[in-house]
Amino acid sequence: MTPGGGPLAPAYAPPRWLRSPHLQTVLATSPWRRRLGAEALARTGAVTTEHLLDGGDGVRLHGLHSVVPGTEPRGLALLLHGWEGSAESSYMRLTAAQLLARGFEVFRLNFRDHGDTHHLNPDIFHSCRIEEVVHAARDVATRFAPRPMVVAGYSLGGNFALRLALRAPAAGLPLARVAAVCPVLDPARTMHRMEHGLWFYMRYFERKWRSSLLRKRALFPEQVGFDDATLRLGMRELTEWLVQRHTDLGSIDNYFDGYSVAGDRLQALQVPAHILMAADDPVIPLDEFHALALPELARVEIVPWGGHCGFLEDARFGGYAERWAAERLAAAVSE
Repeated sequence: MTPGGGPLAPAYAPPRWLRSPHLQTVLATSPWRRRLGAEALARTGAVTTEHLLDGGDGVRLHGLHSVVPGTEPRGLALLLHGWEGSAESSYMRLTAAQLLARGFEVFRLNFRDHGDTHHLNPDIFHSCRIEEVVHAARDVATRFAPRPMVVAGYSLGGNFALRLALRAPAAGLPLARVAAVCPVLDPARTMHRMEHGLWFYMRYFERKWRSSLLRKRALFPEQVGFDDATLRLGMRELTEWLVQRHTDLGSIDNYFDGYSVAGDRLQALQVPAHILMAADDPVIPLDEFHALALPELARVEIVPWGGHCGFLEDARFGGYAERWAAERLAAAVSE
């Protein structure tokens, strides 16, 4: 049994040719997968509208609300993407399609500086900006008809989903359940894992982050203020620059600690939570999940394969994780 009493192995078993964690991880962000997500969402017949949300203290966050016309939704689902992903990421669209098919209305949130939203706020995104996500989630909850609210997140979005659940009672946010897929638990150990793992994972995130920072500098040169030499720094050094220049946390260790949910930090959860993790995830260490101290209302499900947020099932690139998240969240409004 895993922490919280969850089953060890849900029914996920990809064909042998899909059992490489690196193939799973790379294919999960492929153009074919993006097309699959767009097609799946289109088939639902949902109408999607853009919204600007109040993140508190003048912060504005952007998101997409989808609902199937002529239906009375049974719940409201908020979806959170991973670092340098967006509301239009394939897993966000695929999860939205799964939830829409189960009678939910869905809101896909863009974090600050993600999904072409760099112009909305002068300050740079960093992972300790949880309060603006709490504010935005509360804004989503009040904009639409009162109904049960659930949240799903992937990778860093899974980390945000779990922290959102921790803060929900005090914030007056009526969350019924959260689901997190391959969430970042201990950012310091995730950084170490990436530094000592296959080089292309680090290069992938460095390339995407540098592109994001370039866009931010072009929009707010005086606010952001860095030269090209800074942009060429490696991930750890660039993170240290971010902490020193754009937070009041003082050190990279304090920064990582600021958004860690490892160890016993989730013990205070009052919202039911489900966590899905692949034993072969090449980015996030597995042992952190075995070491979690969780309340009875939280469960971890570990499967042997899946890579990092992959969980692809077949040559059509259908995903187990998106169906898993939708099933776990839908159960919250049917129990």
